[in-house]
Amino acid sequence: MTPHVRLTFAFAILASIGLSGCEDERAARADALSSGSAVASAAPAPVPSASAVAPGPEYEAEDLPNMDAVATTILEQREQIVARLKATGQIDDVGANAMLKIFAVSKSTGQGNPEPTAHPITRRQCFDRRRSAGVKDEKKPMCGAPYMVPVYDVDQEKEADAKVCIDRYEFPGLPCEYPLTWVAASQAQQLCHIMGKRLCDAHEWEGACAGDLLPPSEEYRFDMPRLQSSYAHNGARSIRWAYGTTKDHKKCATDSQPSPKCTASGWKECGSNTYPAGSFPDCKSPMGVYDQHGNAAEHMLLPLEEKQLGSRGGTGRPEMKGSWFIFQLKEAHIDDCRWRAPAWHDDEGMNHANYHLSFRCCKDVNATK
Repeated sequence: MTPHVRLTFAFAILASIGLSGCEDERAARADALSSGSAVASAAPAPVPSASAVAPGPEYEAEDLPNMDAVATTILEQREQIVARLKATGQIDDVGANAMLKIFAVSKSTGQGNPEPTAHPITRRQCFDRRRSAGVKDEKKPMCGAPYMVPVYDVDQEKEADAKVCIDRYEFPGLPCEYPLTWVAASQAQQLCHIMGKRLCDAHEWEGACAGDLLPPSEEYRFDMPRLQSSYAHNGARSIRWAYGTTKDHKKCATDSQPSPKCTASGWKECGSNTYPAGSFPDCKSPMGVYDQHGNAAEHMLLPLEEKQLGSRGGTGRPEMKGSWFIFQLKEAHIDDCRWRAPAWHDDEGMNHANYHLSFRCCKDVNATK
């Protein structure tokens, strides 16, 4: 064993020892948050009078304008995305025009090449699934935008203390809409900015997935190079998926079939055979975020210094997370919430795009467009 390997192995052991004391407690809290469970009181609670009953929560709309429209070109896909974002009040005419210009940077950016792409179900079928499962997304006004949820440290904070929110759904962030693919991280950052948001950093994404936004000091070794830091983190991380502590790909959109001629990452042969976002009600994190496993993989930004955290106004280096949508056929990599990938496509900087790669946005609480 070389000195470098011994050092890495020793650090992983030390990190694991240092973190193991709170892993079980954190996992239990995340599971309780996911299920909404609580310890029952021995005595029945008094029934309030009708005048004292507080109003119930409000829920996000379970609908999409013109949901049955089938786009036959990339331009139609883009126009439909923009129209739905306008109809839900997330962008105005100025934002719509800016968004179309960003899409146009690449001839491929859309919801997949219409010729080989075969989506497993329609938008309407997605909504039917969700209604059958009783899905209701509670509105979170503190986020300042629809279809977002707060992300916070469940040990130290309450939801009202959250300083960041994340999209429940892959971009364009709408329930039962197909994710945008063939989009570079540079485009993703600009698209988020149009909506008063930003591309999520890995710290926020992992916290939203696991149901607990850990302090950066527990998650990062900013004193180490990227690869060594990732290896050390992976050796000490607590393992859970958005839906629980046992891996179950069937809970998520992992059964799409690759296009018959797709043997490499090519526009002509590879369809973006994604499900509409949120099609799998059980594929949801304790904080209410969908599809962090399966469906499209996702761009985000990995902070290599503390000042590069999204919450500090930084950017970091591009990273990809979330599992590839055909994981039931081919498990390309580990996909638990806190697993940190190697530096894939690092030489491409912010320019990498692919047929199964999308993103989602985050938003600082109280941020405005």
